[in-house]
Amino acid sequence: MNEKDDIDILARTIYGEARGEKRAGREAVAAVVMNRVNKKVQAGLVTIGGRKLPSVAATCLKPYQFSCWLESDPNREKIITVSKADALFRECLEIASQAVNGRLPDITRGATHYYNPKVCRAAWAKGKRPCAEIGAHLFFNDID
Repeated sequence: MNEKDDIDILARTIYGEARGEKRAGREAVAAVVMNRVNKKVQAGLVTIGGRKLPSVAATCLKPYQFSCWLESDPNREKIITVSKADALFRECLEIASQAVNGRLPDITRGATHYYNPKVCRAAWAKGKRPCAEIGAHLFFNDID
């Protein structure tokens, strides 16, 4: 995978996970992906020259990491078919480009996980304290 793939897949992840949020919510999802890539133990990996390296696209597509990519998720069809004709997706592409190129500030305080408590319960968050609340999502940076 290359930078273009990273930007496209990250933009689709942002669109699928946070298109109902304001820009800050979409930027926060991008930050979580980048924090997982940088933490490496949670990153999706690609093999380049015999070495396993963290990848933004592989992190987004890693099984069970982001629900919008699950076969059973109703967002999946939307994120696969959305195009640049959609203004919101164009914004997601801009956010993704900034994130991949290291120009997006991390407003989540290092979060690697998030969820929307109005939509689901996250067993992994039980007993944990959010490090940020942005839009409808709670963000966590102390999940192993």
